[in-house]
Amino acid sequence: MEKLNAIITGIGGYVPDYVLTNEELSRMVDTTDEWIMERVGIKERRILTEEGLGTSYLARKAAKQLLEKTGADPDSIDALILTTTTPDYKFPSTASIVIGKLGLKNAFGFDFSAACCGFLYSLDVASTMIQSGRYKRIIVIAADKMSSIVDYTDRQTCVLFGDGAGAVLVEATTEEGIGVQDSFLRTDGKGLPFLHMKGGGSVCPPSQFTVDRRLHYLYQEGRTVFKYAVTSMSNDVKEILKRNNLTGDDVKWVVPHEANLRIIEAVAKRANLPIEKVVINIQRYGNTSAATIPLALWDEEAKFKKGDNFIFTAFGAGFVHGASYYKWAYDGASAVAKK
Repeated sequence: MEKLNAIITGIGGYVPDYVLTNEELSRMVDTTDEWIMERVGIKERRILTEEGLGTSYLARKAAKQLLEKTGADPDSIDALILTTTTPDYKFPSTASIVIGKLGLKNAFGFDFSAACCGFLYSLDVASTMIQSGRYKRIIVIAADKMSSIVDYTDRQTCVLFGDGAGAVLVEATTEEGIGVQDSFLRTDGKGLPFLHMKGGGSVCPPSQFTVDRRLHYLYQEGRTVFKYAVTSMSNDVKEILKRNNLTGDDVKWVVPHEANLRIIEAVAKRANLPIEKVVINIQRYGNTSAATIPLALWDEEAKFKKGDNFIFTAFGAGFVHGASYYKWAYDGASAVAKK
């Protein structure tokens, strides 16, 4: 049996229409456009404002565009992996809702929880499933409605996050030298005190107490998370380069988790990679958690050429972190023309 490689054959994305600007945030909390731009590099973020719509809506819109763009038959999809921190419900899975809405009759699906590293981890899982030979076509969706867990009275966190979704089609190929080449993924388990949501889980179930104390919002110790993120992501990138005998000259594109512009710049500097090679769109979308990497790919797809070497890297609650080496499998400009 020929060796199978897993390749991304298409990208879909979706961000809501409503734009939450720094100017509007400055009327909600004690902040300014200058303060936000200097510290995190975010100018605006998209927010899903319609009542009754959650993460599954964002995910479905991205996946629907993906199917239309690629022309993939919905009946040919074997599985759907949806990674999110903000599921529609505790149960059923958000993946099951999306499968039902899209009419994927032959697919099974599940939610994957790895916070801001969700896309990195899910792509690796999908790649392994493809390489097993049991599955041919898998949709990976990263989607988060971060506005649903952000405290808009906390100026430290409310400026960071936005809503959005990115989706990729992962398929099998026997062509050598393209697709997912290597992944270095780690979970160190030290991050609970520094980045979490206190209320709503089995340790601290919902109650009047948790609501009164605003425990159902994201909590973050910014300085600690910043330090861990820079150290972990830069070390992971260096490790993936070393393992694959790559230098900075061999890398065409670096696509990091879009958490904070200062983090991105620090990671690139520590890993000796020119900032010109780094795909950055945080200024327009903010931190969309798991969705940042696929949204960046969706945004810049036209620039990518078959054979380009990519490094993906991310860091999130847990702490979870990692980096992946991916070799692009198609001419992005021709794919964008299909839109």
